[in-house]
Amino acid sequence: MNAETLASAAILSPFAARDGGRVDWAIADGRTGYLEAVAEMEARAAAIAEQRSPERIWLVEHPPLYTAGTSARAQDLVEPGLFPVFKSGRGGQFTYHGPGQRVAYVMLDLARRKPDLRQFVAALESWIIATLSAFNIRGERRDGRIGVWVRRPEKGEGVEDKIGAIGIRVRRWVSFHGISINVEPQLSHYAGIVPCGIHGYGVTSLADLGWPVSMAELDAALRAAFEEGFGPTRDA
Repeated sequence: MNAETLASAAILSPFAARDGGRVDWAIADGRTGYLEAVAEMEARAAAIAEQRSPERIWLVEHPPLYTAGTSARAQDLVEPGLFPVFKSGRGGQFTYHGPGQRVAYVMLDLARRKPDLRQFVAALESWIIATLSAFNIRGERRDGRIGVWVRRPEKGEGVEDKIGAIGIRVRRWVSFHGISINVEPQLSHYAGIVPCGIHGYGVTSLADLGWPVSMAELDAALRAAFEEGFGPTRDA
């Protein structure tokens, strides 16, 4: 385990479950519409806040689309007619979702774990880093650039690409929205936006890095890393 992964494990630990409850772990079949996903997340987050439902991790794939976070700038939508664009209540700017990308929607009760939004974002980065380490990929965090990055020395000195994105919202200390990891999406689809409003950096995927990982294999690594850092899960 490299130094980055060890440091990530330390960041994850404050968010481990303390009450012994299991988090529902669900995987959606097929493609999930974005508005459908938002409606379901909001309903579940409200139920969690009212202690009517357990916490939930929901893994989905979306059809090709762009989402605009609360800080999105109009000029960062480079090709407005390429795919549907949805305004999103999550933090951040423009991002892409589509087939071959795993989106993990994270509905956790931070009041019962640790009510610290900044550290929670760092913990989600750590979760991505730990997941990638299962495939011998070294993901790294960068100050001022939320998400997870990989170095691309074959492209030139100092070149880095983004492989994992984060965009969350918290209401009544329950999180929703979440993270995404590029398994094998069509990377050219990112050309319609400035991803996350960050200029001068590219986007990559497990396949682009030479790792032909199936979605099921990625899901298994995600679950193992989540349980290590956040606590036990159950099929839902």
